[in-house]
Amino acid sequence: MAPRKSKSDGEEKAKPLTTQTSTRVTRSMDRQTRSATQQNGAKAAGSVAKQVKLASPKRKKPATETGRGAKKAKKEEEAAEVEDPTKPKIVIEHCKQCNAFKTRAIQVKEGLEGAVPGVTVTLNPEKPRRGCFEIRVEGGETFISLLEMKRPFAPMKALDMEEVIEDIIKKIK
Repeated sequence: MAPRKSKSDGEEKAKPLTTQTSTRVTRSMDRQTRSATQQNGAKAAGSVAKQVKLASPKRKKPATETGRGAKKAKKEEEAAEVEDPTKPKIVIEHCKQCNAFKTRAIQVKEGLEGAVPGVTVTLNPEKPRRGCFEIRVEGGETFISLLEMKRPFAPMKALDMEEVIEDIIKKIK
Protein backbone atom coordinates (compact mmCIF):
# COMPACT_ATOMS: atom_id res chain seq x y z
CA MET A 1 0.00 0.00 0.00
CA ALA A 2 1.34 3.43 -0.87
CA PRO A 3 1.81 6.11 1.80
CA ARG A 4 -0.72 8.90 1.99
CA LYS A 5 -0.06 12.17 0.24
CA SER A 6 1.12 15.04 2.39
CA LYS A 7 -0.99 18.14 2.85
CA SER A 8 0.11 21.33 1.18
CA ASP A 9 -0.10 23.31 4.47
CA GLY A 10 3.36 22.13 5.51
CA GLU A 11 2.20 19.71 8.21
CA GLU A 12 4.13 16.56 8.93
CA LYS A 13 3.95 13.79 6.41
CA ALA A 14 1.73 10.89 7.33
CA LYS A 15 3.48 7.73 8.47
CA PRO A 16 3.10 4.65 6.31
CA LEU A 17 0.51 2.24 7.58
CA THR A 18 1.76 -1.03 8.99
CA THR A 19 0.03 -4.21 8.11
CA GLN A 20 -0.83 -7.00 10.46
CA THR A 21 -0.92 -9.71 7.85
CA SER A 22 2.03 -11.54 9.41
CA THR A 23 0.24 -12.05 12.73
CA ARG A 24 -2.97 -13.01 11.00
CA VAL A 25 -1.17 -15.58 8.90
CA THR A 26 0.61 -17.11 11.89
CA ARG A 27 -2.61 -17.25 13.91
CA SER A 28 -4.46 -18.97 11.11
CA MET A 29 -1.55 -21.40 10.69
CA ASP A 30 -1.62 -22.14 14.44
CA ARG A 31 -5.32 -22.91 14.21
CA GLN A 32 -4.71 -25.19 11.28
CA THR A 33 -1.90 -26.96 13.11
CA ARG A 34 -3.97 -27.39 16.26
CA SER A 35 -6.94 -28.71 14.37
CA ALA A 36 -4.73 -31.14 12.49
CA THR A 37 -3.18 -32.49 15.69
CA GLN A 38 -6.58 -32.83 17.35
CA GLN A 39 -7.88 -34.76 14.37
CA ASN A 40 -4.95 -37.17 14.67
CA GLY A 41 -5.92 -37.99 18.27
CA ALA A 42 -3.30 -35.83 20.01
CA LYS A 43 -4.26 -33.16 22.53
CA ALA A 44 -3.69 -29.45 22.05
CA ALA A 45 -0.45 -28.01 23.42
CA GLY A 46 -2.25 -25.87 26.01
CA SER A 47 -3.97 -28.83 27.66
CA VAL A 48 -0.66 -30.72 27.98
CA ALA A 49 0.85 -27.81 29.91
CA LYS A 50 -2.13 -27.75 32.25
CA GLN A 51 -1.76 -31.46 32.96
CA VAL A 52 1.90 -31.01 33.83
CA LYS A 53 1.12 -28.18 36.23
CA LEU A 54 -1.59 -30.17 37.96
CA ALA A 55 0.58 -33.27 38.24
CA SER A 56 3.45 -31.48 40.02
CA PRO A 57 3.22 -31.91 43.81
CA LYS A 58 2.98 -28.82 45.95
CA ARG A 59 5.77 -28.30 48.46
CA LYS A 60 4.67 -27.72 52.03
CA LYS A 61 6.50 -24.95 53.83
CA PRO A 62 7.98 -25.77 57.20
CA ALA A 63 6.36 -24.11 60.19
CA THR A 64 9.29 -21.71 60.56
CA GLU A 65 8.74 -20.27 57.08
CA THR A 66 5.02 -19.73 57.56
CA GLY A 67 5.54 -17.73 60.74
CA ARG A 68 3.71 -20.12 63.08
CA GLY A 69 6.88 -21.75 64.38
CA ALA A 70 8.88 -18.53 64.39
CA LYS A 71 7.06 -17.21 67.43
CA LYS A 72 7.63 -20.45 69.32
CA ALA A 73 11.33 -20.44 68.45
CA LYS A 74 11.72 -16.85 69.70
CA LYS A 75 10.01 -17.71 72.98
CA GLU A 76 12.31 -20.71 73.44
CA GLU A 77 15.41 -18.58 72.78
CA GLU A 78 14.24 -15.93 75.24
CA ALA A 79 13.55 -18.60 77.86
CA ALA A 80 17.03 -20.06 77.36
CA GLU A 81 18.59 -16.61 77.84
CA VAL A 82 16.58 -15.90 80.99
CA GLU A 83 17.41 -19.25 82.59
CA ASP A 84 21.19 -18.70 82.82
CA PRO A 85 22.01 -15.36 84.52
CA THR A 86 25.70 -16.29 84.99
CA LYS A 87 26.52 -15.79 81.31
CA PRO A 88 27.72 -12.27 80.51
CA LYS A 89 25.50 -10.42 78.02
CA ILE A 90 27.33 -7.87 75.92
CA VAL A 91 25.60 -5.31 73.72
CA ILE A 92 27.36 -3.73 70.75
CA GLU A 93 25.57 -0.67 69.44
CA HIS A 94 26.81 0.51 66.06
CA CYS A 95 25.55 3.10 63.64
CA LYS A 96 24.12 1.96 60.31
CA GLN A 97 25.42 5.02 58.48
CA CYS A 98 28.61 3.35 57.29
CA ASN A 99 29.83 -0.24 56.91
CA ALA A 100 32.96 0.59 58.93
CA PHE A 101 30.81 0.39 62.07
CA LYS A 102 29.33 -2.93 61.08
CA THR A 103 32.65 -4.60 60.23
CA ARG A 104 34.20 -3.57 63.54
CA ALA A 105 31.14 -4.69 65.48
CA ILE A 106 31.19 -8.11 63.81
CA GLN A 107 34.93 -8.41 64.44
CA VAL A 108 34.42 -7.71 68.17
CA LYS A 109 31.46 -10.11 68.34
CA GLU A 110 33.39 -12.99 66.76
CA GLY A 111 36.45 -12.31 68.92
CA LEU A 112 34.45 -12.32 72.17
CA GLU A 113 32.39 -15.39 71.29
CA GLY A 114 35.54 -17.30 70.35
CA ALA A 115 37.53 -16.32 73.46
CA VAL A 116 34.89 -16.41 76.21
CA PRO A 117 32.72 -19.55 76.36
CA GLY A 118 29.06 -18.89 77.08
CA VAL A 119 29.11 -15.17 76.35
CA THR A 120 26.07 -13.71 74.59
CA VAL A 121 26.84 -10.84 72.22
CA THR A 122 24.00 -8.92 70.56
CA LEU A 123 24.30 -6.29 67.84
CA ASN A 124 21.86 -3.38 67.92
CA PRO A 125 19.05 -4.81 70.05
CA GLU A 126 17.35 -1.40 69.75
CA LYS A 127 17.52 1.30 67.10
CA PRO A 128 21.11 2.61 67.18
CA ARG A 129 22.07 6.23 67.65
CA ARG A 130 23.66 8.12 64.78
CA GLY A 131 27.48 8.10 64.74
CA CYS A 132 27.61 5.75 67.72
CA PHE A 133 29.94 2.83 68.46
CA GLU A 134 29.45 1.50 71.95
CA ILE A 135 30.34 -1.79 73.64
CA ARG A 136 28.80 -2.44 77.06
CA VAL A 137 27.54 -5.11 79.42
CA GLU A 138 23.76 -5.23 79.35
CA GLY A 139 22.57 -3.00 82.17
CA GLY A 140 26.07 -2.34 83.50
CA GLU A 141 29.62 -1.33 82.67
CA THR A 142 30.52 0.43 79.40
CA PHE A 143 33.78 -0.67 77.76
CA ILE A 144 33.90 1.74 74.80
CA SER A 145 31.64 4.67 74.07
CA LEU A 146 32.22 6.75 70.96
CA LEU A 147 29.22 8.99 70.43
CA GLU A 148 28.21 11.56 67.81
CA MET A 149 31.15 10.86 65.51
CA LYS A 150 31.24 12.68 62.23
CA ARG A 151 32.77 11.47 59.01
CA PRO A 152 35.46 10.13 58.48
CA PHE A 153 34.94 8.51 61.93
CA ALA A 154 38.59 9.01 62.92
CA PRO A 155 38.22 8.03 66.63
CA MET A 156 36.76 4.65 65.70
CA LYS A 157 39.20 3.97 62.88
CA ALA A 158 42.13 4.81 65.17
CA LEU A 159 41.19 1.97 67.54
CA ASP A 160 43.15 -1.26 67.40
CA MET A 161 40.31 -3.77 67.56
CA GLU A 162 42.57 -6.62 68.71
CA GLU A 163 43.56 -4.63 71.81
CA VAL A 164 39.94 -3.64 72.43
CA ILE A 165 38.86 -7.30 72.34
CA GLU A 166 41.67 -8.32 74.72
CA ASP A 167 40.76 -5.54 77.19
CA ILE A 168 37.09 -6.58 77.19
CA ILE A 169 38.04 -10.23 77.73
CA LYS A 170 40.20 -9.27 80.73
CA LYS A 171 37.37 -7.22 82.25
CA ILE A 172 34.79 -9.98 81.72
CA LYS A 173 36.94 -12.69 83.35
